[in-house]
Amino acid sequence: MEKSAILGVLAAEVEQGRLIFPTSATAAIKIKEKLEDPDCSIDSVVRLIQAEPLLSTKVVAIANSVVFNRSGRKITDVRSAVTLIGMRTVRNLATAVVVQQLVASLAKSEQVTQLWKHSAYVAALAQVIARRVTRQDPETAMFAGMIHEISWFYLLAREKYYPGLIDESMASSWNSDEELEDDSELNCEITIGTAILKALSVPDLVLENITYLWQGYLAFPPSSLGDTLLIANQLAPVKSPFALPSDQKGCDACANVDLLTDDVTLSDILKDSEDEVRLLTEALCT
Repeated sequence: MEKSAILGVLAAEVEQGRLIFPTSATAAIKIKEKLEDPDCSIDSVVRLIQAEPLLSTKVVAIANSVVFNRSGRKITDVRSAVTLIGMRTVRNLATAVVVQQLVASLAKSEQVTQLWKHSAYVAALAQVIARRVTRQDPETAMFAGMIHEISWFYLLAREKYYPGLIDESMASSWNSDEELEDDSELNCEITIGTAILKALSVPDLVLENITYLWQGYLAFPPSSLGDTLLIANQLAPVKSPFALPSDQKGCDACANVDLLTDDVTLSDILKDSEDEVRLLTEALCT
């Protein structure tokens, strides 16, 4: 079966609500759903997080990052970490853990490792760009960056059931002007990604702007969450192994680096934030 046909089958599956996650990701989804209960007490939240080692590690790591912990006081327990970063960040991290559990279910490969590191870099850069350039909510930008490749993680997890789904033609060619995806394939990927994000109860605002990233049109001056993600995607030092339309449309944030702000260039901002981006990326990759 050709790749486009396989994508069509998978798109039809997810539209019918037949999303198939690995066991570990399913468990993470259940924890996420419990954390979203407004009646869930802080004690219950702490117990739920402690029951999931990956989430516990990530919550504490984020609490110790310079983004959330300006005092530098070392956080060593889940309760203190939750108190510092807040429930909204905890819920966002729970969604990110679903993605990471998808990663953990996959056979180790260069593509999987590269895609995960790319996602972490986009999240860290989006947080900085949102705060200092587009004036979007930094936490929402970080969250959106972390999950923007979720459709590819899902497709990679399903590849063993659909041989030929991921092939060499889908790998990025960063110096090529060739069109890597036709509209039907892109539409299938957007359908799959949208269904997964909806299944994870991702807010509509985030979903819409991730779709904006997938479609790849950067506005100047950049101002939206979608623009934030597009710039972060372009500037991430680790690239996605899969092409986005924005990579084929001359949407080069680096080339337009001095056009983004009136008082300071993006290059200045990134230089000032270099350590912050690096440390946040390391925390997200934990």
